[in-house]
This record gives sequence, structure tokens and C-alpha cells, in this order.
Amino acid sequence: MPRKVMASRKIFVSVSAAGLLAMPALDAVAQEPTQTCYQDDSGRIVTRRRPGYREVPCPSTQTERPATNEAPVPDRTAPTETRPQPRPLPGRTPRDVPLPEAPPPPRRPASVSPIPRPGLGDYPQSVPLPDRWRIVDTLGAQDRWFDPYNRNLLKGDKPVRGEGDDAWFFNLGVISDTVYEIRDVPTPVGSSSTANSGSYNVFGSADQTALIETLAVEFVYYKGDTVFKPPEWEFRFTPVFSFNRVELNEVQGVNASPQEGASRTDNHVGIQAAFVDKHLRNVSDRYDFDSVRIGIQPFSSDFRGFLFQDNQLGVRLFGNRNNNRRQYNLAYFRRLEKDTNSGLNDVTELRKDDVLIGNCYWQDMGIEGFTSQLTLAYNRNREDETHYNTNRFQERPAPLGRQVPRTYDVAYLGYSGDGHFGRLNLTTSLYYAIGKEKPGLFIADEVDISAGFVAAELSMDFDWLRPRLSLLYGTGDSNPFDDKATGFDAILENPQFAGADTSYWIRQAVPLVGGGRVALSGRNGVLNGMRTSKDEGQSNFTNPGIALAGLGLDMDVLPSLRATLNANTLYFAETAVIEIARSQANIDKHIGYDLSVSLTYRPMTSQNIVLRASYATLIAGDGFKALYPDDNPGYFLLNAIFAY
Repeated sequence: MPRKVMASRKIFVSVSAAGLLAMPALDAVAQEPTQTCYQDDSGRIVTRRRPGYREVPCPSTQTERPATNEAPVPDRTAPTETRPQPRPLPGRTPRDVPLPEAPPPPRRPASVSPIPRPGLGDYPQSVPLPDRWRIVDTLGAQDRWFDPYNRNLLKGDKPVRGEGDDAWFFNLGVISDTVYEIRDVPTPVGSSSTANSGSYNVFGSADQTALIETLAVEFVYYKGDTVFKPPEWEFRFTPVFSFNRVELNEVQGVNASPQEGASRTDNHVGIQAAFVDKHLRNVSDRYDFDSVRIGIQPFSSDFRGFLFQDNQLGVRLFGNRNNNRRQYNLAYFRRLEKDTNSGLNDVTELRKDDVLIGNCYWQDMGIEGFTSQLTLAYNRNREDETHYNTNRFQERPAPLGRQVPRTYDVAYLGYSGDGHFGRLNLTTSLYYAIGKEKPGLFIADEVDISAGFVAAELSMDFDWLRPRLSLLYGTGDSNPFDDKATGFDAILENPQFAGADTSYWIRQAVPLVGGGRVALSGRNGVLNGMRTSKDEGQSNFTNPGIALAGLGLDMDVLPSLRATLNANTLYFAETAVIEIARSQANIDKHIGYDLSVSLTYRPMTSQNIVLRASYATLIAGDGFKALYPDDNPGYFLLNAIFAY
């Protein structure tokens, strides 16, 4: 072979081998991604992009070695041996010889910003900024006192005094509640005179009409940001103005004097709230707290108002724990007298009636989505004097039985629950009353009180429909002349149950007739307590009791329109007390069927304007027919609420 050809082959093999040896290094350089860095306002360079950072070239990854007089230190960890090159096998060229794997590139140090970290002297002095309320002022926003939806000084959207943690706010609330009612209620003829000639029966005309206007004005002055925590101080004052007119067809129905006629026009101003609230302490980072409230204040003993719901004078210690999963109340009230025709407080007179209540709420106790409540209440009554109401009718003692003043001590132990089990909603309450009263309603001896109460409402949501099942039972007294009173009665009930005031039996006060000025069932009450009234009368544990079973349906026809249907069947638990009071035997337990329908319209889909119309009738059962004329009484109601 010529030497020139041999030389060219050697040159080609050498160049090929050199190219193959350089390929791994070239691939490593080609695979290295091009990095992009970002610089913040302080000059620091980072590889992660954040809002406001600008894109800059990354600094060099090779650090320069500082110049020193010392000799470089050899790397003793690096291998000093060179790997032998493999020889080609016979018949194979150097191109076919596998080359040794290239060592991985050395790990490069993380890039470091050449900009030094700023010191404390590099930061400018802090610049004060206005709070969030005054920032809005600088933008030109204007307050409109008549607009409760946007920023308004009168609705607590801006402090009226102080700044920061010392800011004080003011909130004004105005509610107008107008009711017009046409009703049929069994009404006796006048005892000493009649409005119509020839009226000599026990019962007269049942037609009645009522117009009631109630205006509540609420003033609240408080300190603290209440978005995440309770107020440090709160002062609340709520006067309520009432005007009412009632028209009957019988005299001595609205006033004890027949000279007053068959109609009555009255007005009253009541103080429904006047208290100071002091935040005592926070007990966790999530603002679990303890507070105390002194004065006339609202209070409800349970979810549905079965035992005690009123605005009364007292002192209350309350708070929560465990991120608001547990709440407690300890309260003492000395009850105020009530105005007869409006039901508002009369602050000029205190009753000898004390209420002590403690309850505890526990969310998700054993069952997620269900809140349990335990209640312990004590009612001490020492009203041993005769009391007449505004219309000059006797209220205490009740003109029933022996008609003598009595006192009592009653303790209530109760459990209530509210929540859901999956799709099934449940609200329930159970109470047991135990105590003593002296003397009894029909006997002169001391009487032991032992009575029970249970109520439950089951419901389930199907899109815009919610069917309900309501069950309620209050024990009755089967023997009024023994030394035990077993009829359950509340302190002051206001039940939101089985249709509430849409129901005829709950809304209307049906007089016993023949037992003095005693109502078989009180207005806005479900229990057959046989009291003169739930506002001014005493609790009565010698009563016939109540049993109720009902079906209801709530229909959200529109976001602003709800229709409600209710059908309840009512029974006396016992009839012995009624038979003795009416001197009438063999009274059936079935009161009747209470049917009602209501429409609630909220034109602004809020609570600022609420219009309601309802109608209810009681299809009389044998028990009602035995006590009253064979008619099916009913009532129609129009209600308009405007709130600011």
C-alpha cells in the first residue's frame, strides 16, 4: 500500500478518535439550560420570579480565586491514575472500539447575588398611612345616611371617635312592624252587661279585629373591631313604641268596665334593651372570650324558645371556647312587669319572680354537624299579692280553683339539639320540671311538681322544597286534688315550631270561659297552661297538657318568595282539670285539626322589607266542640316589616 494512503488513514483515525472523545463534553455543554435570573427592588438577584421583579442576566457561576502568596493545595481526593485505553480486537478499527465513559461534570455552586444584603441603615423611615376608613375618604366617597347597604357612619362603617384600637363606632337600627288581624275567637257575653239586646247565652259574637303598630329604635355605641373579635365595650339602648286598636262585638272583652265599650285604643313605650357589655378577656389566639352583660337584654334558653325567651333585667356571663365550638351562658334575671296590651316591658315595676339559667352549647359533640345543648334553670316565684292588669282584670292569682296567692320553686333540667345527620335535619328539646308550690291550685296543701316535655322536628331538603314532621308532648295533670302537679308549664315560652304564629292554636289566646279570665292556651304559645297570660300570669302545673303531631312544607318558589303549609292535629294529654274548671264531664281529648298557609315576600331578597300574609283555621274536634260553639274558628293576618 502506498505510504500516502497509509498516512491519510492514520490522520483520519486520529481525527475521528479525537472527535469521539470530545463529543460527551460537547453534549454536556449543549444540554446545559440557559438560566434567567430576576432582580428585586433592593438589588438582590434570585432565580425565582415574583411579582414586580425584573429579568436580568444571571451572574457568572465560576468564582474567582483570590490572589495569595500561598501555593495551591493539591486536590487529594481526585484520582491520580489514568485509566488504560482498551486495545482494538483483531479485525476491528479504532472507530469500533468503545470509548470510556466520561466522568460527570463537577457540581457547580449555587449562584450568589453580588449585591450585598442591605443593613438597617439602608431602609427609609416608616411613613404613616391613613386607616382604611380615611383611605376611602381620600378617594372621594360620600356617606349617605339613608343608605344602609354602602358605607354609612350611622351603620358602624366608620368610627365616630378615636382611631385604631381606640376607635368607637355607632350603629342605628329602626324596625317598623305592622300587623292587621281579623280573627274568630270564642268570646263570652258580658258578665254584668251586654252589647246586644237579647244576648243571654254564654257565648257571644266571635268576630274580632286588631291593628298593631310597633316601632323599635336601637342605638348601639361600641368600641373595637368586631370583624374577628367581640367588642371591648358595648352600650345598647332600644326603646319600642306601640300603638294598638282592638274591636270586638261584646263588652267587657277588652276592659273590665262595660262603659269602655267593645273597642280599645292604647299605646305604650317599652324599654326592650338597655345594657352595657364588657369584654373581659381573650383566652385563645382565635378570640375565644369571656364577657359580661348587665341590664335589660334579650335571652333565649334553647333553639326554639320552648322554656324561656324574653327581654328581661339581669346580669349575664357568657363566652366560648375551642374556636367557638363550645359556648356557655350563666344568667340571672329579675322579671319586669309587662304592659297588658302591647306585651312590652314596664320598667316602673319589678315582679317577685327570679330566673337563674345556665346552659352550654357544644358543636359536633360526637356527631359532626349537630350541636348539643344542656340547660339548667331555676324559677323562684314569691308573688303573694293580688295584681290587676292595665284593663283592670285580675292577673295574679289566677281566678281559677281556690283563687288564693301561691308561690313556687321549680327547677328545669333540659337537653336540646339542632343540626343534621347527612341530609336529615333534626331539632329537638327535652325538659323535666321538678319542684314545689304552696298552696296548690285546687288544694290548700303543698304540692310536688313533676312534669315533662319533649318536642322534635324532622325535615329534609329537596331542591326548593323542605317537608317537615313535628311532634310535641307536654304532660298533663290527671288528678287536680292530689299532692302532685304533673302538668308541664314554661317560664315564658315563644315557640318557633309547627308553623309558629301562622298556626291558629299557637297564635290565638283561646279563653277557658267558665273559669274566670283564664286562657286555655296563651297567645303565641303552644302549651295549655291555663294561665291568665304568659306575660303577667304565674306558671301553672295543674293543667291538661298538650299533644301535637304535624306536617309542614316550606317552598322557596322564588329567591324572594316563600310559601308555607302546615297541618297539625292537637289533643289534650288529660282532661280532668278542664272538666273540674268547667263543671263539665266527659270532655274528649281531641282539640281539632289546625290548618294554615302563609306567603312571605322579600322584594329586596333581604330582611329590610318583609311582607307576609297568612290564614289559619281550626277544624274543631270533639273536645273543642264540647267547650265552645260548633264552629271552625279562623284568622287572617297581614304583616309588613321595614328595617333600616
